[in-house]
Amino acid sequence: MRVELFHAPGCSRCAAAREDLKAAATAARADVEWREVNVLDEMDYAVERGVLFLPAIVIDGELVFSALPSPQQLRAALLRRQRTARS
Repeated sequence: MRVELFHAPGCSRCAAAREDLKAAATAARADVEWREVNVLDEMDYAVERGVLFLPAIVIDGELVFSALPSPQQLRAALLRRQRTARS
């Protein structure tokens, strides 16, 4: 499972939440591939994924959070996806 955090350099909200979100994602799913995407370097990719506001979270190519989630919200979303994949 690929989790991407879209951010911009200097975004204090992104920097403050980055480690907590990464920890929540890797704790929820052992197969998480964490990637941090700087939109200034990858603007076209961000637009393709539907990212309009920062920070945003994309899971497996799908924009899941268009605003910064809490670590608990991210964990819950990953666990829901895990259950859906099994069904």
